[in-house]
Amino acid sequence: MSSSKVGKSFWQRPEGVTGGLILGGIIVGVAFLVASLWPFLIGAFQSGLGLAVALMVLGVVLYLFLDPKMRNLIWYFYKNTMRWITGLFVKIDPISILKSYISDLQENVKKMHRQIAQLRGQMHQLKEMIYNNQKQIKANLVQASEAKARKKRNVMILKSRKAGRLKESNVRLEELYNRMEILYRVLRKMYENSEILLEDVKDQVFLKDQERKAIIAGQNAMRSAMDIIKGDEDKKELFDKALEAVADDVSQKVGEMEEFMEMSEDFMNSIDLQNGVFEEKGLELLEKWEKESESLLLGPEKEGLLLEANDNDDILDLNQPVKKPIKEPQNRDNQYDSFFD
Repeated sequence: MSSSKVGKSFWQRPEGVTGGLILGGIIVGVAFLVASLWPFLIGAFQSGLGLAVALMVLGVVLYLFLDPKMRNLIWYFYKNTMRWITGLFVKIDPISILKSYISDLQENVKKMHRQIAQLRGQMHQLKEMIYNNQKQIKANLVQASEAKARKKRNVMILKSRKAGRLKESNVRLEELYNRMEILYRVLRKMYENSEILLEDVKDQVFLKDQERKAIIAGQNAMRSAMDIIKGDEDKKELFDKALEAVADDVSQKVGEMEEFMEMSEDFMNSIDLQNGVFEEKGLELLEKWEKESESLLLGPEKEGLLLEANDNDDILDLNQPVKKPIKEPQNRDNQYDSFFD
């Protein structure tokens, strides 16, 4: 396994918390026991036999912790015991965790598709409003010009001011449309990438579940212990670390999806198209995401999407259907294959 893809250390995982609590309890218990038996131990050390036994016990303890092979063996059994205890209360099997993420991804992909459809509907309405305003601006300017020619100053002022207000309104509406276009492009690309992510995770779970079962079937506790003593690394532990790294990556991407969809929903709910108003907070959140956030789901594509949205020559076609990527198993590598190299 690639060391660069190894996930959290033992102490960062749920079983590490259990191990820390139990280790702390053992240390406190031993300290309390030593304090309670201290007078007896002092008496025992004063006899030759007691001193010899104490030195033997100390020698065994030092050997266990100073010898690398024995220390690795103790560490191996300690970690597995903590995993077993933690597994009684918390789901820590990486395959089970990835299966739960598949369920989350499927729900998020459906929700994202609905959001895209809702946003596209809002953008169509907004374009219609901008177009109608432009028609009214032209009509009012024509009427103002005619009124001026007829020396009807009051009518000319009224129509000119109305045209000015409509222009100001369109400036705000066009700004809103530009922000919505960015949101639409990002949501669409996130949707496409999420579909690929979902397929990749499904494939990994199916294949790695079989491999993991084969590894478990091909080893037992004693064989693993002998491998540890010989200095070999435990195959199941290495395999699980790679799976945990996959689960961590998927977890972060699922979290990003949910956070962005929540922001998108808040933004869309803040828009009142009937009255042509929207909350500045929604725009501020989107602008903050554009400037500060790095995207795991989009990667380097994020910058390209923002450039496209701000390019006047790159006109967005709202009638173009959202692509549903079709995975080609024979022509495309799974993005998580490298985690197991």
